[in-house]
Amino acid sequence: MNEESKEVRNDEVYSNVVRAGKRTYFFDVKSTRNNDLYLTLTESKKSFRDGKPTFQKHKIFLYKEDFEKFSDGLRDALDKIEELKETGEYQNDEDSNEFSSVDFNDL
Repeated sequence: MNEESKEVRNDEVYSNVVRAGKRTYFFDVKSTRNNDLYLTLTESKKSFRDGKPTFQKHKIFLYKEDFEKFSDGLRDALDKIEELKETGEYQNDEDSNEFSSVDFNDL
């Protein structure tokens, strides 16, 4: 066994967990061997199969060259949501306790 294989690498720099109803979102900042940062976004949804809990996971890797564009796109979409809710045509979060479910196959 060489020295490199003995070395333990902890590439996780920061982690934040957001629980939202049946879903949990993980925001994990990690680093590469060259100390470049990247972000993984993971959605985990609990479901049951044959009475046993299972977890469906979907993961997005976001690399440093895309941070600004992704942030701008997310901010733009969230601003549009706020703008559309103010028109009264769409429900505000406070108006409904129901969650809609979107299946990735529907997109």
